[in-house]
Amino acid sequence: MTPRPFRWIYIIVGWLFTGLGIIGAFLPVMPTTPFLLVAVWAFSKSSPRLEQWLLNHPRFGPTLRDWHEHGAIGRGVKVVAITAMAASVPMLYSMTNNMVVIALHGTLVTLTAVFILSRPSGRPEPG
Repeated sequence: MTPRPFRWIYIIVGWLFTGLGIIGAFLPVMPTTPFLLVAVWAFSKSSPRLEQWLLNHPRFGPTLRDWHEHGAIGRGVKVVAITAMAASVPMLYSMTNNMVVIALHGTLVTLTAVFILSRPSGRPEPG
């Protein structure tokens, strides 16, 4: 188990990121799942009870468990993420003429999309 002072830091981080994830569920410009994944990680270091609470949450639990257990990202989530990233490229282009910024953003979006597409889309078949 984590030493006591660090345990409290992890609990604070877990609650902070849980709060950000909940805010992200209501704000379309802010993601939910990445924040909750950090919260699960922090709770796994400090409070098995809170970790299980998130992993078994009726709304967020299935997505978190798929990632936690199988490294999987659902098809729908992949479509939304890649669509949002693709839409961000022309939006950024309309806001700046700085080609370095545009190229860096395009590179990061492309690498992130490749990573997302490389993940399984669901739970592996038992076999």
